[in-house]
Amino acid sequence: MARLIVMGGGVSGHTTATFAKKMLGKDHEVVVVTPNANWNWIPSNIWVGVGEMTKDEVVFPLAPVYKKAGIDYRQAKAISIHPEGKSDREDAYLTIEYTGQDKEAKTEELTYDYLINATGPKLNFGATPGLGEGTNLGKHTVSVCTADHAAHANLELKACIEKMKKGKRQKFLIGTGHGMCTCQGAAFEYIFNIEKTLTDAGVRDMADIQWISNESFLGDFGMGGLHFSMGGYAASSKIFSESLYAERGLDWIIGAHVNKVEAGKAHYELLDGSFGVAEFDFAMLIPPFAGVGLKAFAKDGSDITDTLFAPNGFMKVDANYAAGAYENWDASDWPSTLQNPTYKNLFAVGIAFAPPHPISKPMTTPNGTMIVPTPPRTGMPSAMMGKAVALSVVDMIKGKTTEPTHTANMSEMGAACVASAGKGLFTGTAAAMTVYPIVPDFKKYPGVGRDLNGTTGEIGLAAHWVKHILHHLFIWKAKLKPGWTLIPE
Repeated sequence: MARLIVMGGGVSGHTTATFAKKMLGKDHEVVVVTPNANWNWIPSNIWVGVGEMTKDEVVFPLAPVYKKAGIDYRQAKAISIHPEGKSDREDAYLTIEYTGQDKEAKTEELTYDYLINATGPKLNFGATPGLGEGTNLGKHTVSVCTADHAAHANLELKACIEKMKKGKRQKFLIGTGHGMCTCQGAAFEYIFNIEKTLTDAGVRDMADIQWISNESFLGDFGMGGLHFSMGGYAASSKIFSESLYAERGLDWIIGAHVNKVEAGKAHYELLDGSFGVAEFDFAMLIPPFAGVGLKAFAKDGSDITDTLFAPNGFMKVDANYAAGAYENWDASDWPSTLQNPTYKNLFAVGIAFAPPHPISKPMTTPNGTMIVPTPPRTGMPSAMMGKAVALSVVDMIKGKTTEPTHTANMSEMGAACVASAGKGLFTGTAAAMTVYPIVPDFKKYPGVGRDLNGTTGEIGLAAHWVKHILHHLFIWKAKLKPGWTLIPE
């Protein structure tokens, strides 16, 4: 009997573990190690952050689902990987620390035959002084990265609305809290939900709403921007985004690295090297992401963390990390099998894998500060990677092959995104975009880097209904309800 351990119970890890167990059955063991007790449909955190949903509507407990599936669930934090075992034992093992279950031992060593890293990111609030104040999140800024964060953001938002109803003008600052952030899309969706919520509350005229982002232009989204087919025409995400902001009276600061946050003030540096301060009464600034801090050790006990992980803490996979300057970048730099090049029974999926480089062109200020969005790897791409790696590992466990059999390359993968504004079935709206491929391939698609037949954009009520459908569909799928395997990633 082989043992597969999946580190992480989010979108990528949950997808990996459930598909692997479905295909392996009782003949082999699947273990999920995650410190989280609940699964969270993260896209709907935006609605929690404006009071349109409760926390309970976007999360559910993992334990009953894994028990039903026959998955060994350990509510624990992965601490260190020992891919060569140790001097007195050949078996590779993972050291874990329990966080929420009654166990006699605080730590445990779990041997494995295959290990998949799907931990997701560390929310690195500490990279920007004052951003969330580390463990004291909310002293200066709020977040929508978790369901708890979003519920807290809603409380702060409601307090601001009450102040506006009493005649006190409020300043809202939404965007990214560091020059190397990702997830511009989440902040993009949140600012439009803020604007819609204030309008519905009758206080929009008492609010100044401003966007701040590390993008060099509106609509970059960490993907270098895109051109898409919309209404029979090719439109750029820059023009599309600028029109949306202008129509709603939203100001913007772009190419910004937020370097310090104080009470009511966000200090930033711009690409031209100048500095500024954005004042706010309410600020939701996405933190940068980092690896969760896993360590790795060789058989003799020596530290080999740098062998398995990039400096940012994400796991190295079959990517070209020696591409060098922007001019040398190519779609072929991106990983396909997501297998670690040193230890063939290790894989990383979703945010946990180290990308070879950004997708957007990196830019540096005259002061030497790099400002560039890091590549988005959340949602649909994470799930697709998780399923592909699960299929490969299952084939390897069953002895069908010694090499990965399935691929999930972001330069050959499409993705869909729906950004809402409001939640009402007949009063909300949404922008829906499909992108193919996620990483542009300028050799295959000269000029724009993407297939315009597969890269489209629409805005309206129909897209808003899609957002509602996806919420219920993917929670159904994650709960392993009847027909869950038929629902696409």
